[in-house]
Amino acid sequence: MRKVFFILFSIMIIAGCSSNTGNNNTGGGQTVESKTQNAPTQVNSKQNEYQPNPQVTDDRSLQEVNQTFADDKGEAVLKDIKNVNKTFDIGPIELTIRKMKLIHLRPDYSMIDYFHVLTHDEEFDFVKVFVEIKNKSSEKVSFAPIALLKTNTGETFDWKKDIYLEELSGKLEGNAAKAGNLGFIVNAASGHAHYKETKDSKKTKDMKWIEITTSDVFDKNHKKISAHQKIKIKF
Repeated sequence: MRKVFFILFSIMIIAGCSSNTGNNNTGGGQTVESKTQNAPTQVNSKQNEYQPNPQVTDDRSLQEVNQTFADDKGEAVLKDIKNVNKTFDIGPIELTIRKMKLIHLRPDYSMIDYFHVLTHDEEFDFVKVFVEIKNKSSEKVSFAPIALLKTNTGETFDWKKDIYLEELSGKLEGNAAKAGNLGFIVNAASGHAHYKETKDSKKTKDMKWIEITTSDVFDKNHKKISAHQKIKIKF
């Protein structure tokens, strides 16, 4: 089933249907920890150039746990944060994961319908990662930074559950780069009217790690040139 999923997913990103440290071979993917390779320090990170998302509250000012920020899209509370700053090579793709956050979001009433596609909770937690993608080759390739996302709480999400829709998946021209967020609503089944950390809720909602599975990398002729990779990141 996994092989079928990645084949179908890869076909979709190659066709441009997505709305939103590996080997140069066509074998199976491998799992690596986020500490595998240090990314070079970048004073002028792409995060400083990033423009706020039209659907999700801007969380760039949230750098310490329990900080809150509100705008016309809702109110966000930072529950956890990890400065990752690790780079992974997946064939010609250089994927850098800059930062990971766990955020509690109370969307503005005007945004409720947008999130109701994924959850009927009036407020919820979500995990987000800020990534940078670079095609180091001169040829066009197709790639998705997150095809599947798994959490230690037992939840699994595919790329269609991304709430940011920033078109980070799909074709990437030769020597081109992209940067932006991907986010996935977690622990939505239980629901809650108001966020309040308790001993019991911490047992069920404590987010310790996520595991990202990238897509394979395909060339302009739809031929796989590098296998997908699994990346585990701990808070």
